[in-house]
Amino acid sequence: MTQDISEQAKAVIRRNTEEVQGGGDWALFDTLFSDDFYDHTPQPGMARDKANVLGLYQRLRVAFPDFRPEIHWQRADGDVVTTFKTYHGTHLGDFLGVPATGKKVSFETVDAMRVVDSKITDHWGVANLYSVLQQLGALAPMAK
Repeated sequence: MTQDISEQAKAVIRRNTEEVQGGGDWALFDTLFSDDFYDHTPQPGMARDKANVLGLYQRLRVAFPDFRPEIHWQRADGDVVTTFKTYHGTHLGDFLGVPATGKKVSFETVDAMRVVDSKITDHWGVANLYSVLQQLGALAPMAK
């Protein structure tokens, strides 16, 4: 039974990653996310709710209109799915206060999401935004 729950949860997270984040399907976002969704690791100064996550996803697609996720692997422990992925995109709009540069960027992220009754209820995650700022020229590369 746990295997079935895990596989169903992985499918929900894959749809969010590929169709919502990668495809901008905002109607599907509303279907996949629980109304009482809680983000345990929100961006600094941001709310922890469903509306904030939608806003973040939409801002990413404005900053990177060709935003594309590449899932490397997913692991599930019951209803919690951990995903390691790389995001790719061309910087054509403001991102983290950096105006459009036209540069192609990629950055890794690891997140864990809980899925209950086919709805995403919780999120924990870490994204390598330092790397993005370096790629955009907003931060100097670290000395070796």
